Amino acid sequence: MSSAFDGLSRLQIEKIYDLLDVHIYKFNKGDAIFPTIKGGNIVGIISYGSASISYIEYNGNEIVLENLNKDSVFGSNISLISVDNCEITAKENTEVLLIDYNKLINPRNLKYPYFNIFFNNLFDIINTKFKETNERVRILEKKQIRDKLLEYFEIEYKKVLNRNINLPFALKDLADYISVNRSAMFRELKHLKEEGFIDINGKRITLQYK
Repeated sequence: MSSAFDGLSRLQIEKIYDLLDVHIYKFNKGDAIFPTIKGGNIVGIISYGSASISYIEYNGNEIVLENLNKDSVFGSNISLISVDNCEITAKENTEVLLIDYNKLINPRNLKYPYFNIFFNNLFDIINTKFKETNERVRILEKKQIRDKLLEYFEIEYKKVLNRNINLPFALKDLADYISVNRSAMFRELKHLKEEGFIDINGKRITLQYK
């Protein structure tokens, strides 16, 4: 993943920290990040570690809305963190940079060349994030597990035009991504393999029907 700080020197990054009054928070594995930022109009950047944004249903079931890794960007206006019953949890020791949105969009910042580099990087990341969100919506609109899987494989195939798809996460995490029961998903993957649609080797899925 690209970083919002790509193309910037250490000194320029420090200047951005000062310009935007960046706050740095550290969390241990399992810590709730959500309460720290619930009420703020903020943009967050994961500087190291990882976290997940989850929605807790009335029956206690957890639906993972988004996985956040190093350099991931999230915020009040670009993530579902303001929804009731939504939680952000650190999956490991994690550091988060928090930026006040109003300070970020202050037009006076544009006079600094290093800020323009940072802002363009940030915009590119957010643009990619919205594209990925739209892709996931297409998957979640499907009713059947098989259709969800095949839609996901089709999206990934079109990105690389290669029948070999390397999953960006473990198979068990794929179930969270398409919001289905893990056991049911593994059964459907087994059926797809037995029927000759796919082959599975670790995190690699080979599409046999292409």
